Amino acid sequence: MKRFAFAALACLLITSVTFARQSAADAPASKEDIEKYLDTMHSREMMKSTMAAMTKQMHQMTHAELQKQPNLPPDFEARMDKMMDDMIRDFPIDELIQAMVPAYQRHLTKGDVDALTKFYSSPIGQKVLNEMPAMTADAMQAASGIVQKMMAKMQERLQSELAQAQKETDGNSKPQPQSTPN
Repeated sequence: MKRFAFAALACLLITSVTFARQSAADAPASKEDIEKYLDTMHSREMMKSTMAAMTKQMHQMTHAELQKQPNLPPDFEARMDKMMDDMIRDFPIDELIQAMVPAYQRHLTKGDVDALTKFYSSPIGQKVLNEMPAMTADAMQAASGIVQKMMAKMQERLQSELAQAQKETDGNSKPQPQSTPN
């Protein structure tokens, strides 16, 4: 009987420890868990880098648009570039990250965040983070031809559908015979 009681007690103890471990991992991620994960992911640095790339594109787009505008002051483009640079420089990255934390908390458990943080803290995780911008650029370049073909097909289909709809509309709106005054 003592052996049975001891075995039952051991099973209960092991079960409770296992349950406690599962419960901790399944618990919602805390704000601190998410912040640690985002720091591990170099989120601030990635946002700054993205913003820098966006700034370059915005300057190019502005330049192209301003070329079409006559009678602008000679320094207008420089002023617009400075305004955009100031806006990007003052972009509230920390505020943005804080606004994102609850979304991560809704979708990830503490166990999820701990596993992700562990992975991205590892050498291979850091390599993935460091190579991600180049991999994304390469992947986008490789996919661009496919996307362009798909967009051309979509545009062609849209034009065809518009032409068909126009024919149907024109066919349904036959001119009404005008009555002649007697």
